[in-house]
Amino acid sequence: MDAEETEHGKGAPVGRRIVLGMLGLGAFGVAAGAYLQEGVNEALEPISDFVPVGGGFRYYSVVSSVRRRTARDYRLKVSGRVSRPRTFTMAELAALPQTSLTLDFQCVTGWRVPDVPWSGVALPDLLEACGADPAAKALTITSFDGAYTESLTMEQARRRDVLVATSMYGKPVTHDHGGPVRLYVAPMYAYKSLKWLGGIEVVDEVEPGYWELRGYDVDAWVGRSNGRTDAPTS
Repeated sequence: MDAEETEHGKGAPVGRRIVLGMLGLGAFGVAAGAYLQEGVNEALEPISDFVPVGGGFRYYSVVSSVRRRTARDYRLKVSGRVSRPRTFTMAELAALPQTSLTLDFQCVTGWRVPDVPWSGVALPDLLEACGADPAAKALTITSFDGAYTESLTMEQARRRDVLVATSMYGKPVTHDHGGPVRLYVAPMYAYKSLKWLGGIEVVDEVEPGYWELRGYDVDAWVGRSNGRTDAPTS
């Protein structure tokens, strides 16, 4: 699995065998029920920063470190098949129509954080502001970590529960949560909710993202993909 972003933005690599073993324990706990999961969580406490155990978010990065960007120096580039290519500042994002949602955040490894309040710009509103070509088929989405990518079809991107999120729990999205701006794709597993959002390109076809190239489903609907049957988030 990946290194987790620490408080100071430094990645802390974890050995592949250790992570796979610990994820196996976590999965066992989920399958066996809440009682056993509590015991697994206690057993994993010494390395709980690195693996998804119950009780809250776990933070991952596919690179060893990510340079922090402040609200002042943040930029989001929207390009490709748009009539008005733009590079948004935080102030310009705030000037667009704002949308708030309170929905779960579900990781494909099994953990879920319920009822997370999010706010920001609904992705359809951002695409409208840039004049996205109605004949375009997909988005290619990039992280300013320099490595992570994701994809959405245009049909998926036009859902009102897909946000360019600038706020979480009523506060600005922190660096460790993928801020100052991240994607939140409510009905899909968390690997679609790209952190450290840097670019959105409107394109002609879906280009599989980082984890999709490594075997995860391109369409990551909660409860209907990756062999999982979790309850949907919306």
